[in-house]
Amino acid sequence: MSRPARARINLQALQHNFSLVQQAAPDSRIMAIIKANAYGHGLISIAQSLPAAAAFGVSCLDEAIALREAGFDRRIVLLEGLFGPDDISLVCGYRLDVVVHHESQLQWLAQGQLLRSLDVWLKIDSGMHRLGFDPGSIGDIVSRLQQIPQVQTVRYMTHFPCADDLDNADTHQQIETFNAALAAVEGERSLANSAGLLGWPAARADWVRPGIMLYGGSPLGGRTAESLGLQPVMTLSTRLIAVNALKQGDAVGYGGDWRCPSDRYIGVAAIGYGDGYPRHAPTGTPLRVNGRAASLVGRVSMDMISIDLGDEPTAQVGDEVVLWGEGLPIDEVAASATTISYELLCSVGSRVQFSYSS
Repeated sequence: MSRPARARINLQALQHNFSLVQQAAPDSRIMAIIKANAYGHGLISIAQSLPAAAAFGVSCLDEAIALREAGFDRRIVLLEGLFGPDDISLVCGYRLDVVVHHESQLQWLAQGQLLRSLDVWLKIDSGMHRLGFDPGSIGDIVSRLQQIPQVQTVRYMTHFPCADDLDNADTHQQIETFNAALAAVEGERSLANSAGLLGWPAARADWVRPGIMLYGGSPLGGRTAESLGLQPVMTLSTRLIAVNALKQGDAVGYGGDWRCPSDRYIGVAAIGYGDGYPRHAPTGTPLRVNGRAASLVGRVSMDMISIDLGDEPTAQVGDEVVLWGEGLPIDEVAASATTISYELLCSVGSRVQFSYSS
């Protein structure tokens, strides 16, 4: 029998979340962000389930090439652009769009052998100060791109660091900075990630770039996914492999960090940091056993976790344990583990068995 750790991917929920993007930004084209193996959900399966996406956003050539070789002919955008001049032949051969965010990339394009026309997304640093050109330099950068014969279309983009905080005025300032930089420039524009398109209507523009909301995580601080109408796409689960009766004072797990406050039953479930469950998740992190609320106790091991089942358990070996997903919002688990839903989803390991349902 195979290891019982499972990730059930609900493609109907994915399509529901995509429909919320369409409703929120009806006049925008949608670039579905499916980098990092579609946030841990499976690159090809997720792409196949988003037929209305006008483009896919990925982080690197490996992801883009996998999509092309799987038969996808839609626009694919390399969000980090070229990593070196040798990437140019592959970008042209696989008909990819590139983000240009740094002087080095501009030079590689100007000096390289472009074998076919190329669409470029010029990234403007509107305030995040991570990637992108200074807003005051955009006129010169556009002129230089236009001097490269194979550059066909230039689009414009930026990224928000604080759009999840609706009370933070920085996002409003970024929108103004971006628009001012392009006041004399023609071309399609993209500002909004998931938080931007839900929380900042002025950021929707020609293209939106939903990521975490597609997978059912909340992009807005203080708002649950449920309150935004989002549905969980991944349900991570496993099964109990032991139920042990322990006495008051008995220590559980490595280091004996947690001791039973009274006589109680402790379940052991077959999942751990070797499967991507966070090792730093503390005692009290929520779980569900057979649909009932329970909590993690003791340290997370490589292959197992321990669960407080109380003093009168009904749980038995073989019963299902849900780590997050249906009935247990991933954002709630992430908050308990002092991380974010993105990290939890992207960390699910290769030992976990995936299944897809529509």
